[in-house]
Amino acid sequence: MSSGIVGLLAVVAIVVIGLLLLISCVKIVPQARAMVVERLGAYRATWNTGLHFKMPILDRVARKVDLKEQVVDFAPQPVITKDNVTMRIDTVVFYQITDPKMFCYGVANPIMAIENLTATTLRNIIGDLELDQTLTSRETINTKMRASLDVATDPWGIKVNRVELKNIIPPAAIQDAMEKQMKAERERREAILRAEGEKKSTILVAEGNKESAILDAEAEKQAAILRAEAQKEAKIREAEGEAEAILKVQQANADGIRFLKEAGADEAVLTIKSLEAFEKAADGKATKIIIPSEIQGLAGLVKSAKEIIEE
Repeated sequence: MSSGIVGLLAVVAIVVIGLLLLISCVKIVPQARAMVVERLGAYRATWNTGLHFKMPILDRVARKVDLKEQVVDFAPQPVITKDNVTMRIDTVVFYQITDPKMFCYGVANPIMAIENLTATTLRNIIGDLELDQTLTSRETINTKMRASLDVATDPWGIKVNRVELKNIIPPAAIQDAMEKQMKAERERREAILRAEGEKKSTILVAEGNKESAILDAEAEKQAAILRAEAQKEAKIREAEGEAEAILKVQQANADGIRFLKEAGADEAVLTIKSLEAFEKAADGKATKIIIPSEIQGLAGLVKSAKEIIEE
C-alpha cells in the first residue's frame, strides 16, 4: 500500500517537473525586444517578437536586448580648445541597437565604450576650434560627433542617431569676461536704440512743425483770399449802388425834361434844366465836366440876356 502511494507521488512529481520544464522552454518575446539564445555556450539564434521554444537544459537565453531608441547622459568632460582654454562639456547621446548579436558579442561594456569614445571624439573636435568657435558651433560639433560615433559603433550593432552638447562650461574668468562683454554690448545697443528714438522723435517734431506751418500759411492764404474777395464784392456793390443812384437821378431829370417839353416849355427853359442836371450830376465832386456845344451857346445867350436886364 505504501509502495503504491510512493510510486504515485513519484509519478506526480515527474509530471510536475516535466510541465515546469516544458513551460520554461516556452518564451514570448514582446514588441521592440529581442533575445539572444545560446546552445551549450555558443550562439544559436536571435529571437524577435513572437512565441519561441528552446531545448531544455541545452539552450539558454544569454541576453535580452531592448531595441527602442535610448538616451545616455554622460558627465562633463574636460577639453582644451585650440587657443588653450580649458572647459567642461557634457553630452547626450541618442542610440539604438540594430544588431543584438553584435551588441552582445562585439564589446564587453557598450555604454562605457560609447562614453569613452564620445570623450575622445569631443577632445579631437574641440582641439581644432577656438573658444568663440566652440561656443557658436554647436550644430557643427554635434554633426561631426554623430558621424564619428556612428562609424565607430557600427561593429557593435549600435546606431548613433543624435549627439547633443548639453552644456558648455568655460572657466570662471572666461565667464566673467563674457558677462562683462555681454553687459557692454547690451549697454551699447541700449544707447543706439535711445539715440535712434530721440532722432526719430526730433524728426517727427520737425515734420509736425513743418506741417503745422504749412497749414497755418494755407489758412492765412485762404483768409486773405476771402478778405480780398469780400473787399472786391463790397466795392462792386458800392459801385453798382452809385451807378444805380446816378441812373435814377438821370432818369428823374430826363422825366422832368420830358414833362416840361410835353407841357410846352421853350428851348431856353430846357437848356437851363439841362445845365441843372449836369450840375447835379457833378455833385461838387467832378473837377471837369464836358458840356455839348449847343448847350454852351444857349448858356451864353442866357448870360447875355441876364446882363442886359440888370443894366
